[in-house]
Amino acid sequence: MSATAENKVTGRTPNANNPIDDDARKTLFLDARTFNNWQDKPVEDAVLHELHDLVKYAPTSANCSPMRVVFVKSLTAKERLKPHLDKGNADKTMSAPVTAIIAQDMEFYEHLPKLFPHTDARSWFAGNDKKIAETAFRNSSLQGGYFILAARGLGLDCGPMSGFNEDGLNGEFFADTPYKVNFICNLGYGDPEGLFPRSPRFDFDDICKII
Repeated sequence: MSATAENKVTGRTPNANNPIDDDARKTLFLDARTFNNWQDKPVEDAVLHELHDLVKYAPTSANCSPMRVVFVKSLTAKERLKPHLDKGNADKTMSAPVTAIIAQDMEFYEHLPKLFPHTDARSWFAGNDKKIAETAFRNSSLQGGYFILAARGLGLDCGPMSGFNEDGLNGEFFADTPYKVNFICNLGYGDPEGLFPRSPRFDFDDICKII
């Protein structure tokens, strides 16, 4: 769909000054928490497709879109994942309806003729391992942040985490591919029982300055 056609559908112009309302801010940020306990309620596949359809529109450099996702949902897949989790992450991950493995495609640049067709962007990366690694990690992490916000916007709760054996997980799920895990994120409908009090956050003056 072209930008013009999309704007006709949404009724919005590009970069319109339309701030989200207070309820949306609460859903995405203020009331959102990292969950360890989950309701016994499945996440339908259609919601995961909708999640992708939101995330794919978020920006990355040169539209490189290096994030790749494996949604671990079946009992068989969960058993493949479990041995590669740190002990403290095993129970909460096994009880989550879905665990998303957020990975980075180390050959993302091969798709740039499709994703960024108006110039030879592939040549910016091919053969430059340092630039490939930096771009894949930075932009898949960026997409991972969009992923969490999009999931919250669809009514899901999230439990993003490190705490896994990277080599083991890559070997289990990404053998013979150019993909490497970045982080994992449990998805579902959170059970507030057992939530820790919200941890402190920095104030503006602690970490920001305007110059």
